[in-house]
Amino acid sequence: MTQIVMPMHTNGAAGIMFGGIMMQWIDVCAGVAAMRHSAGAVLTASIDRLDFLSPVRVGEIVVLTAQVNYTSRTSMEVGCRVETEDMRTGTRRYVTKSYLTFVAVDDNGRPRPIKPIELVTEDDRRRHSDAEFRRAERLRAAGRNT
Repeated sequence: MTQIVMPMHTNGAAGIMFGGIMMQWIDVCAGVAAMRHSAGAVLTASIDRLDFLSPVRVGEIVVLTAQVNYTSRTSMEVGCRVETEDMRTGTRRYVTKSYLTFVAVDDNGRPRPIKPIELVTEDDRRRHSDAEFRRAERLRAAGRNT
């Protein structure tokens, strides 16, 4: 997903993008990846820690990339990477990343089963393994057994 930072997305005087707007873009981008994988509606269950590594300014192009890293029976983890892109040179600057958990839901809003993720490459297997560890940590933090 690609966006341009407009004045309405910033704090005004300094021209720095609001973190909440970035969070919204991340949620939408990751949500689309989750909907495509699950072939239907999803709900955001959680968003992991979000650290902004450098400010994003008005006029910059923001490129968000999302990928499903892990699937369970009804839920999935989606990673979203955010970069800015200089439209003149094509140079990209890493801004942040986040991991989001989505639950696939039916027409009544109840969790529904989803297909397992296909692990084709070594990167797919690494992302899946890392996501499995994060999921166990999330469940532990919530007081739930894995």
